Amino acid sequence: MLPNNTQADNQADITVVNAPLATRRKLLTSLIAGGGAMVLAACGGGGDGTPDSVADRWRRRNNGGSGTASPSTPASSATPASSASAAAPASAPAPASSTSAAADTAGTIAASSFGVKADGKTNDRAALQAAIDGSVGQILLISGQVRIDTTGLTLRSNSHIRFASGASIKLLSHNADIYQMMRIVDVSNVVVENAYLDGSKELNSASGGEHGMGFTIMGATNVTLTSPTTINTWGDGIYINDSQSKKNTPTYNLRVDNHKADGCRRQGVSIISGDTITFNSPIWQNINGTAPACGLDFEPNDNSAVFKNITINSPTTANCKGGGINVWFGSLPGPISKTVTIAINNHVDTTSQGGSFAVQGLSLDGYIVNGQISSSNPKWKYPLIVEQWDNNGPRINVTNPTIVKS
Repeated sequence: MLPNNTQADNQADITVVNAPLATRRKLLTSLIAGGGAMVLAACGGGGDGTPDSVADRWRRRNNGGSGTASPSTPASSATPASSASAAAPASAPAPASSTSAAADTAGTIAASSFGVKADGKTNDRAALQAAIDGSVGQILLISGQVRIDTTGLTLRSNSHIRFASGASIKLLSHNADIYQMMRIVDVSNVVVENAYLDGSKELNSASGGEHGMGFTIMGATNVTLTSPTTINTWGDGIYINDSQSKKNTPTYNLRVDNHKADGCRRQGVSIISGDTITFNSPIWQNINGTAPACGLDFEPNDNSAVFKNITINSPTTANCKGGGINVWFGSLPGPISKTVTIAINNHVDTTSQGGSFAVQGLSLDGYIVNGQISSSNPKWKYPLIVEQWDNNGPRINVTNPTIVKS
């Protein structure tokens, strides 16, 4: 029977799993490590098997800093990492034709004019950063096969970056469990079109960790990502959080259209905090390597987090070891009262081993967290999972679900 704050059509097809969270996290960690057991639940913890949130671990690893990894961060070990995933990740984009870079170049400046070779072997990181810095207010066109080191790239306010057909950015061989390929941090009015970021997990000799990100978006305002692809990252395809240097500054007004995350180790997307965040038609698949291993994970760091006007339209999650979409609010309650508004529409997940949709981990302890988490018209293989959820918390509203019988 569902908690009394949960409404759902076809309730006979909706069940609740009540396994203790800490125990379930340990089981999922064992599963990802090769234990072979199937756990019908998503997971809000991390690969270390502790009940700490994803964001708590991120903050500790960065000592409460900006979230930008230092190039001097020590490598964890030299043991080669496995590149296996639940299914083959997205293949690299086809090379651009000789006319691709020249097409639609009105008002653009080519990255090659800053010395970016894009030959698939040269470390172009410094040259591409100079191109980003030198093209503010214009459209920076990236062509060819760009390789960079784990220092990553920092976008500026009013950056507009366009990837030509077949263009990509791929990490060189590295030994790092923390990196951000593209940082959009404390800036505004940023547009990135058709990005293809490859985290090269098969070239990472680190043996642990989970904080290698494709896009890191923190405290940014008015950001649009159009058709981004993030594959083979050590952590998340996209990581979204508050500013780490400006208090009470969440990422605001972020729109992501047609995101594809494939073969990422930790998440397709982590939303730690954000206000007015919209994803349209994303595909998050083959997520496996370290817990939670979900397509999308909502997981606050602490009571300062914001989950306001979050809309996920027509997401597809597939072959995600820890589950399709997971909400874990264990760290959200506190002195600041919270109102949560998360709406997920037309979610499809019929293949994720860890479940399709899970809401879990909220204990109010006298604090106030209200609002609504809704899923409308989902198509799931596994029924709704509600675990350790305080009945005085946000209402969980599932309407018109279809459970696929197998």
